[in-house]
Amino acid sequence: MPSDRDRPPLDEGLLSPVTVGHDETVTDAAYLDALVTAEVALARAYGELGLAPAAVVDEIETEFGWRGGLRGCRDHGVDLTALVSASVAGGNPVIPLVGRLKERVSDDARAWVHRGATSQDIVDTALMLLARTATSKVVAALAHTEVSLRSLARSRRDEVAAARTLTQHAVPTTVGLRAAVWLRGVTRAKERVQVVEQQLPAQLGGAAGTLASFSEIAGSDAAADLPAAFARELGLAVPDAPWHTTRWPITELGDALVQAIDAVGKIAGDVATLSRTEIGELAEGSGGGSSAMPQKRNPAASVLIRSAALRAPQLGATLHLAAALAVDERPDGAWHAEWPTLRELLRLALGATAHAAALVADLHVDTDAVARNLAATGGLVVAERLSLVLGPVAGAEAVSRLVSDAAAGGDGFDPDHLASALAGMPEVAALAAERGKTPEAFVADLLDPANYTGLAGVLVDDAVALSGLTGAGAGARPRLGAHHVRSGRATHAPNARDAPQSPLSDPEENA
Repeated sequence: MPSDRDRPPLDEGLLSPVTVGHDETVTDAAYLDALVTAEVALARAYGELGLAPAAVVDEIETEFGWRGGLRGCRDHGVDLTALVSASVAGGNPVIPLVGRLKERVSDDARAWVHRGATSQDIVDTALMLLARTATSKVVAALAHTEVSLRSLARSRRDEVAAARTLTQHAVPTTVGLRAAVWLRGVTRAKERVQVVEQQLPAQLGGAAGTLASFSEIAGSDAAADLPAAFARELGLAVPDAPWHTTRWPITELGDALVQAIDAVGKIAGDVATLSRTEIGELAEGSGGGSSAMPQKRNPAASVLIRSAALRAPQLGATLHLAAALAVDERPDGAWHAEWPTLRELLRLALGATAHAAALVADLHVDTDAVARNLAATGGLVVAERLSLVLGPVAGAEAVSRLVSDAAAGGDGFDPDHLASALAGMPEVAALAAERGKTPEAFVADLLDPANYTGLAGVLVDDAVALSGLTGAGAGARPRLGAHHVRSGRATHAPNARDAPQSPLSDPEENA
C-alpha cells in the first residue's frame, strides 16, 4: 500500500478546469508559507518595539527564511504533509506548527515564538496574506480585461445590433454599448477588490481578543502598539481592534470576489449566447473542440467562467453564515468553515478573471451576423419608435395593430410591405411634409435602426472614460448630463453606417 506521502494531492484541478494554472497562490503550501511568515513577523514586531533582543529576532528570521513582509518565508523547512496530519487533533494547523518552530531555535529564541498569540491570530493573519497575493492577481486580470473592453467598445461604438430582452429582439443597441456594459461591471468590480485588498487587516488579540497576554508581557502601552507593528511587518492594514468574531474582513473580501466573478460571468454568459450557431455574432478566438463532433467550436472559456459564476455566490453566502454564527469569543466551527470556503472563492476568482482577460482580448465580432440578425424582423426592431412617433397622430391602437399584423407575418414577412403601408398612411404623409421629406424618405428614416440608438454612443464614451480614471481622478466620474443634448439626441449621435471596423488591438492602450 502506498504511504500518505506517496499519494497525489486530492485536488489538482481535474474537476475544476477553470482554476487550473491559476491557483498556485492559494495552495496548502502557500498557506503554510503564510503561517510561518506571520509567526516570524510577530517576533520581528516585538523586536521593532524594543521588547525582543535583536539576536533572538535575527535567529528566528534566519532559521525560517524570512524575505520581508511582502515575500514572507519560503525556505522554512516545515514538512507540510506531517503538519497536515498533526493538525487534526487540535482542529487547526497552528498548534502543531508552533511546536515544530520552537524545536528548531535556541532556548532564548523559543520564548519569543508565538509569544502571547493565539491560534486564531496566526490563522486569520495568514489568510489575509494569502488573500493579498490572490487579490492583486485578480485586480491585474480585471485591469487587462478593462483594456480590451475599452478597445472593443470604442472600435464598435456605432455598430448597430439588436438588443434582446427576455431572449427576444427588443430595440436597437450597439455592439459598442454591449461591450461598455461589460466594461462598467468590470471596472466597478476591480475598484471594489482594490479597496478590499488595501484594507486587509492583520489579526492580533490574544486568547479572547483582550490583548491581556501582551499587556502582561510588555505593559499596556506596548500591547496597544504591538498590532500596528505586527501589521507593518507584513504590509497589512492596521486593525482597529481584534476581529476574532467580527468577521467583516472575511465577508467584505468574499463579497468583492463574488462581484468580480459576477462581472466576468455576465460577459461569459453573453458570449456563450451570442456565439450560438444560429446567432453567430461573437466567437472566442480559440474555441474548444468536441470528442464526438469535430465540426464544433465550443465557447470553452465562457463555459469555464460561467462554471465559476454559478459556484461563487453560494461560497459568499457561506462566509456570511459563518460570520453570523461567530459565537462567543471564538466560534465553534463557523470559523473553521471559513477557511476552505474563502480559499475556494479566491481560487475561482483567480481562474475566472484570468480566463476572462484572455477571452476578451481575442474576442471576434462577426459584423455580417450582427447585421443579419438586426434585419431579421424587418422594421419591427423599431416598433417602439413607431408607437412614439406615429401614435400621437395616427392613434396608438392603429399603430399597434399595424405592428402586430407585421409581426404575425413570421418568417415570410416582407419589410417592404411595412414600409409601404406606413408611407400610405395620410398621417405619415402629413408628418413627412412638415419635415420637408417624401413619405418614403420619412419612413425609411423612421425604420432605420441606426436612428434609434438613443444615447448609446454617449454611454460608450462615458464607460470608456470612467474605466480610465484611477486614484484621485476617479471622483470626476462622467455623467450623461455633462453631454450637450439637442432635441432628445446627443450632438454626436451615432451613425452605424460610419461604424469603424478596426481590430480589437488598440495602439493607444499599448502605447
